[in-house]
Order: sequence, then structure tokens, then C-alpha cells
Amino acid sequence: MSHNHDEEEFKLPNKASLVIMISMNVLLQVSFFIVVSSSNEYAEYLGGNATFSGVVIGIPTAFAGLSLIPLTKYDKGMYKMPLHVSCCFAILGHVAYALAFRANFLYLILIGRCLTGIALSMFMYCKRYCTDPRIVGIRRRTTLASWLVIGQCMGMSLGPFLGGVLYKVGFSNSTFNGYTSPGWVMAGIYVGFWVLVTKYFEDIPQPPTIVELQSANDSNAPPIVSLEVKGGDTETSRKYSSAPTTRATSPVNESLRAQLSLITRSQWGVIACMCWFAMLCFFILGSWEANLPVFGAATEKFQWSPFAAGNFIALGGITSFPFLLFNLLAARRIQDRQLLAFGTTLGLAGLVIFLSILRTGKVNYGSLFACWWTVALGFNLATTVTLSLLSKQLPPQWNSRTSMAIQYSNYTGRVTGAIWGGSGVSVGMSNFVGLEIAMVGIGAILFTTLWRDLKTKTG
Repeated sequence: MSHNHDEEEFKLPNKASLVIMISMNVLLQVSFFIVVSSSNEYAEYLGGNATFSGVVIGIPTAFAGLSLIPLTKYDKGMYKMPLHVSCCFAILGHVAYALAFRANFLYLILIGRCLTGIALSMFMYCKRYCTDPRIVGIRRRTTLASWLVIGQCMGMSLGPFLGGVLYKVGFSNSTFNGYTSPGWVMAGIYVGFWVLVTKYFEDIPQPPTIVELQSANDSNAPPIVSLEVKGGDTETSRKYSSAPTTRATSPVNESLRAQLSLITRSQWGVIACMCWFAMLCFFILGSWEANLPVFGAATEKFQWSPFAAGNFIALGGITSFPFLLFNLLAARRIQDRQLLAFGTTLGLAGLVIFLSILRTGKVNYGSLFACWWTVALGFNLATTVTLSLLSKQLPPQWNSRTSMAIQYSNYTGRVTGAIWGGSGVSVGMSNFVGLEIAMVGIGAILFTTLWRDLKTKTG
């Protein structure tokens, strides 16, 4: 019995499917970040400004959030359909972004990024897959979430770097040039990846389907509920037996009320805390990624080109990478709340140091990089646990809801952060950092208040 329990806690999904989901997360991260280094100049070339560039960077997450509403209605708790939708719209979005130059139409950039946003809805499914109690044991969820964060870091590094390198292609061609090449390259990659998804991805086993059987002799008799398992899964079907039941007025609402009644006040506090940190981390990371190219171009000491800005952002991600790999091992031995505390403290230190060098006028390449590195590493580490912690504390039936809550918080942080980052120079850099420090302060109050309630199993 103990052996079976341990096996359940450490179970993992099909390897090929898991690799596809983690790879999809990396591709989506690259899609989001590849325009960061050159979008400001692309927007200005077509008649926009730095704030419009921030909107271009952040708008996909707004559309990702909106597209989750119909997707979750029809996905039936599965993953293959959202994967196909994501690949399709990623290709359409990148092609539209690339065609804006030839069409000389500013808002086609925005349209392309909105289409890409629908593809980014897959972020939620990647998170849900890595914490899905049907296929992932409780002691493997933080570990898989760490792989998602590594993919996040890879996208944050590779995206701006690749965008900066492709900018060096130049502008001798009106179709494939420094502004449009990121769109064409990513569209081609998604075409190849879509083929792999079709061939190798295996969805999780279908859940039992409820079928009502009315007694043939008595039409007034209560229906008998039979659980039919699609795909002939005999092992699953043995676990469920037919049982008589009375017809509820609204079974879905009754079930939801029953589940809500089981959630304690402290658990609601934990949900609020994790949603705040999910929003906060992506707000700060998104704002810095959008702000660095603008700040670097506007600062007389730097005068960065998109290539230089992309390299700087990528360098922060690359140098964080070994520490995120170490986090994979640490996640098996360290509690989620401790990882969250460490990551947030490290990120806050970067913000405070940056504010101090702004006030003293000692901004140079080394000091700015030190701040960016601590911010990137700290808040990337903190994002590891926001969903895995909730999945360990709440009932398995809540995994879909908590995945949605965390993802909407991520999207909110990303879209507002990108706009805030694009506006950072115009509102004043001290105000830009000051708001972020204040937001971390709110998180710290939540965190210290709920410290005991944040305790979960490791792994």
C-alpha cells in the first residue's frame, strides 16, 4: 500500500508529450520576447512611439486571456486541441507582424501580436499539464514547474538575442529584413513544430463520461448513473460503479458550492497571495524587458541599438541559467514558501540597488547589469512555486481553476508591465522603480501574514 502511495506521489506523464509541452513553453516565450529588442524602432519607423512599442510587446497577453474563455469551454480537460490552436495562431501572428513593413501599416504589427496572443493562451495549458493530478504526482509538480521557469529564462534570453541578431540582417529587402525576419523565422519554426505535435503528442486518458439510464419499467424512477470510459480503459472503469442517484436541480452549481464550502479562509488567503505574486513577478520582469531597450537608447552613456539591447537582456538570462538549473535540484528538498521568499528578496535587492544608482547618478553598464541580473534571477525563481504550491494545497478538482487564476494573474502582470516599461523613461525612472518596490512591499505583507499557511510538501 505504501509503495503504491509513493508511486502515485512521484508519477510523471508520457515523456514525449512532456517534452513537447515544455518545448512549446520555450517557443511561446521566444515568440513573446523576440520583438523586444527591435519593436521600438519598428514602431517608430511605421509612425508609432515608445509607448506604442510597449503596447505591442504586452498586448498578446490580453488576447491570450480573452481566448482562454472559449478554449477552456471546449477543451474537455484535454491538451491536444489547444496545442493545435496555438500552433495555428502563432504562425498567423508572426506572418502578420512580418507583413506590416511591406504594407507600411503600423497597426498590422498590433494585429499580428494580437493573433500571437491567442497562441500564448497555451501558457496556461503548459502550467496545468505540469500540475495535473491525473498525470503528475504531488512530489513532482514543483520540479516540473522549475522546468517551465528554465524555459521562461531561455525564452527571455534567446528571444531578445535572436531579435537583435536578426536586426543585423539589414534592410536591403522589403520582405525579409531586420524588422520582419523575427516574424518569418518564428513562423517557419512553428510549422515544423506543429508537425511534431501531430505525430508525437499523446493526450491524457479521457475522463469517464456520465450516462443517465432510465428504468424501462418505471418512467418515474430516478435515473441510474453509469460511468462510461472512452477508449476502453478497463482499469479506470473498475474504479467506478453504477449507483442510483436523485436528479439535482443544478448539479454543476451544487458541486461548485460544495467545493467552495471546503475551502477555508486561510486557503483563500493563500490563493490571493499566490495570484498577487504571479502578477507581481511578471509585471516586474515584463516592465524591465520593455524598458531596457528604451532606457538604453535614451541614456547618453549607452545609446543602445536593438542589437545591443537584445544582447544585454539575453546576457542577464544566460547568466541566470545555471542557478535555475540548481533550482531543479533544490525544489526537491526546499519548501515552496522558502523558494518564494528567497526569489522575492533577491529581486527586491536588485530594485533597491537600481533606485540608489539612479539617485546617485552612478548608472553604468556593470551596475545596470548587476541590477538586471538580480531582478531576472530573483523573480524568475519566485514564479516557480505560484501554481505548484496551490496544486498541493487544494483538491485535485481545483487544478483547472487555479491554473486559470494564476495564468490570468501572469497575463495581467505581463500586459501592464510591458506598457509600464515602455513608459518608464517618460514617467521618470525613479517613479518606475518606486512603484515596483511598493508592489513587492504589498506582497511581503501578504507573505509574512500567511507564512504558516504556505507550508506544503517538497518536490
